[in-house]
Amino acid sequence: DQGSAKSTPSKGGKSPARGSRRQCTVPCSVSLLDGSVFPCDVDKQAKGQVLFDLVCEHLNLLEKDYFGLNYRDNTEQKNWLDPNKEIKRQVRAGAWTFIFNTKFYPPDPAQLTEDITRYYICLQLREDVASGRLPCSFVTHAVLGSYALQAELGDHEPDEHGPGYASEFRFAPNQTPELEDKVVELHKTHRNMTPAEADLHFLENAKKLSMYGVDLHHARVSE
Repeated sequence: DQGSAKSTPSKGGKSPARGSRRQCTVPCSVSLLDGSVFPCDVDKQAKGQVLFDLVCEHLNLLEKDYFGLNYRDNTEQKNWLDPNKEIKRQVRAGAWTFIFNTKFYPPDPAQLTEDITRYYICLQLREDVASGRLPCSFVTHAVLGSYALQAELGDHEPDEHGPGYASEFRFAPNQTPELEDKVVELHKTHRNMTPAEADLHFLENAKKLSMYGVDLHHARVSE
């Protein structure tokens, strides 16, 4: 009958197409700013823009111009993936592994239209500050740390946030109990501030740093 004829695949049909599709794509792995990894497959011939657009779609990111993808070459030098060139001509050998990073820091973060854009730039700056790539004074570390806590945890609640809760977060390269105490003291003053407001305050303070806006990732643009 017709039903059984339909459900029986022809021997020559499906598998070659499926096989060729498998050979035409390359698995990619992109490390994101929140610590997660985004796996995807892209066409072997794809340009960098295709992969970048996939990542931005996954992140619901519309203001794309501030971001880019890094990869390491054979000498472990970090490079920015060129959106206009084929990926295979840039990533010469090995796995297609990339890192999503902030490429350009907005001079005036308040001009950004999307909260999500500010959020990802904040994640980048938190990492830059905590690693020491973006140098800060003790006071600035404390201020930025307090806004990071407000964005992550909301209002300080004595019942929920016991002694030492700030030590679960990284604010500075050489973090001290004294710094954590100052962060907590300031966190208590941010009551009723939304995560989006906390991110904006974080950015408004970070943009005053002398190294803000400098390419802290020492990645070169591929030629």
